[in-house]
Amino acid sequence: MSPSRRSTPSRSPSRSSKGSAARSSGAGASRPLSGYRLVEALIAGWRPVQRLDVDGFALLRSRGVTRRANSAVAVDAPSTDDALLAAVERIEGLVAMTGERACFRILDVHGPAQLDDLLAARGYGSTGHSELLELPLTGSLSAVPHPSAEIRTGELDEEWFDAAWSLAPREGDDARATMHDILAGTPSVQVVLRSDGADAEGGGDGLAAGSPIAVGRAALVEAGKGTAAVLNMIAVHPRRRREGLGRAVSRTLLAIAAVQGASLALLEVEKDNAAASTLYRRLGFASRGAYHYRVGALPADRA
Repeated sequence: MSPSRRSTPSRSPSRSSKGSAARSSGAGASRPLSGYRLVEALIAGWRPVQRLDVDGFALLRSRGVTRRANSAVAVDAPSTDDALLAAVERIEGLVAMTGERACFRILDVHGPAQLDDLLAARGYGSTGHSELLELPLTGSLSAVPHPSAEIRTGELDEEWFDAAWSLAPREGDDARATMHDILAGTPSVQVVLRSDGADAEGGGDGLAAGSPIAVGRAALVEAGKGTAAVLNMIAVHPRRRREGLGRAVSRTLLAIAAVQGASLALLEVEKDNAAASTLYRRLGFASRGAYHYRVGALPADRA
């Protein structure tokens, strides 16, 4: 299970198939996702470098960059206690080979119900409490693109990635390359806003013309018979916050994703990020559920 090996990702629908799926499925495509379809959409929206399917779990590996891409999540996990324990122990053994901590992502909208208690009893700590939000992208969607937004669709755009990395870098020697691999794994809508060189509201931000001031991404993933837009990588330059740029980027992503055939938008926000939660609810997002992580001890620390 070498972390440097990349499994071949399944491709999302082409642009033409996305559009036809949205037209043929109609209102049904915007119904709330559930079960394994919801889990698979979330995985595809932040596609790991490597995926290994283990006893009904998707074991995601991405050289340690982000918990989302380095955790095990139940897709069709066994519901009996003995079989579930055996699956957990097998995953623990595989992760122990890398010298890292086993980490499970627990979604409250998808079982097995006893998984959280099982991991707690094995000494796993709880962290990363977050909420899933969703928004149907219907004909009445009021989002419109920002007039100054640079918009890319399809494969990962290198200029957009440079802008996104400048606003939301990750720590680690391989972090930039790994983030590039994660974001390149799924076709998406990519948006960047740039400074025009003028002072923001007379405040003197000191940013040169052309400097990125806000970015965002909406991965376009299969969702049942339709397509969902999974929003992530929304970031604003520290000197330009509280100007509505996050809202502008989000509205642009939603508008373009709808044009690309998406009938539903999903995003994840940490529960202690009140500002982001307020922003997305004002855009019309509603709660779809919650999740958290259970993180085990390092292999050498386990009894």
